[in-house]
Amino acid sequence: MIISIAVGLYAARRVHNSTDYVVAGRSLPLYITIATVFATWFGSETVLGVPATFIEEGLGGVIGDPFGAAMCLILVGLVFAARLYRMKLLTIGDFYKQKYGRKVEVIVSLFICTSYLGWVAAQVMALGLVFHIVTHGALSQEWGMVLGISIVLLYTIFGGMWSVAITDFMQMAVITIGLFIIAYVISGIAGGADIVINHAIDNQAFSNFWPELTLPAILAFIAAWITLGFGSIPQQDVFQRVMSAKDEKTAVRGTIIGGVAYFFFAFIPIYLAYSAFIIEPDTVATQLTEDSQVILPSLILNHTPLWIQIIFFGALLSAIMSTASGTLLAPSVTFAENILKGFMPKISDKNFLRLIRFCVLGFACTVLFIAINSELSIFEMVENAYKVTLVGAIVPLFAGLYWKRAHTDGALTSIGMGLVTWLSIEGLIICADQENGCTLPLLSPETIQAILIWPPQLAGFVAAIIGMVLGSYLIKAKA
Repeated sequence: MIISIAVGLYAARRVHNSTDYVVAGRSLPLYITIATVFATWFGSETVLGVPATFIEEGLGGVIGDPFGAAMCLILVGLVFAARLYRMKLLTIGDFYKQKYGRKVEVIVSLFICTSYLGWVAAQVMALGLVFHIVTHGALSQEWGMVLGISIVLLYTIFGGMWSVAITDFMQMAVITIGLFIIAYVISGIAGGADIVINHAIDNQAFSNFWPELTLPAILAFIAAWITLGFGSIPQQDVFQRVMSAKDEKTAVRGTIIGGVAYFFFAFIPIYLAYSAFIIEPDTVATQLTEDSQVILPSLILNHTPLWIQIIFFGALLSAIMSTASGTLLAPSVTFAENILKGFMPKISDKNFLRLIRFCVLGFACTVLFIAINSELSIFEMVENAYKVTLVGAIVPLFAGLYWKRAHTDGALTSIGMGLVTWLSIEGLIICADQENGCTLPLLSPETIQAILIWPPQLAGFVAAIIGMVLGSYLIKAKA
């Protein structure tokens, strides 16, 4: 961590203007672009949240991550990276401004900033958990969160994307090498990789990936896949990594390779955590009922020598810090560029850079407060983060790039229909969970049950598509 701070602050010497701070001067080579894309998702949820969910629910429980997360990065490379790179934008919010105007820019930017609250808070929670574990409880999880966010904030606030990119490359090297070494050691303790894999097969951990052939199950499967797979595409941290590449070809290749690498490496923590079933089955059974996120750290602390513990927690901290720094910077830049800057059009670049740094500090304090007070798990916080951008941002982005009829009225109709549909069904679910069920004067119980078959975010996404088509065709485009 000391080395990360030093490298991050050293990289900050390259920051001379807002473009350097936000997109690293658009100069990153392929190998660093791959590392930063890989680091986009390889954080706390990949090492702690996803393995715990896999143990509890099997492969069907992790459709969103790594399957949806990897699909997001690959789709960005195949479908979006080249066209967005040519536009030479500073933020993803700038696209909505150029295509649809100030109103859509502000609305979507608020959605994007909101979606990051749960994501970054999950990284902060994980930092607190790690410090609490490695100090054997001497440092509380809350103070661990304070220490963790302070360290990440220190180099991010000064170096921006330059610090994020350089530390990502260093930290990804630690993660990949470290996880391979740990997997080799844990395999030996468990009796071999074939023992672990056969145990998972015997317990049908891989047999529940595809849904049952019923409409509710199929809709739930699609919703789980696209929430992260589509909802995380219109995100500033992904966009920054594309825009930071030295040229269009590097942006495309780096994003695709980084997405593929993420998918395969995400299964190493899953393998490690599942090994605990064989090594300490009774302990795992207890942890599943208390806090499944500590299964992997507990395995490492209880069954490996000190040097392996150092490698594991070094790799874990590297993963969390690399994700936290990028996701801390992204919403801060979006808020400064696409919301605040509109009220101060004559601001100088020097003062704008100062404004972004103040936003980074403010956002860090906000997510720290959320992390300390949240009762959700790391995986749940990440999974819920991208529903708002799924229903309110991805459809206008895709239509704006590939559909000539897309215009402001279509985008506003899409956002409105997507958001209202999503929130309405979420409200119906809350209502239905009440003791006396849900009764509404305009809807029969049968109608309510038919609506509740649809996952709220999937219904909102479909409504957003319909809204874009209706708004673009039926509402006269404004001059």
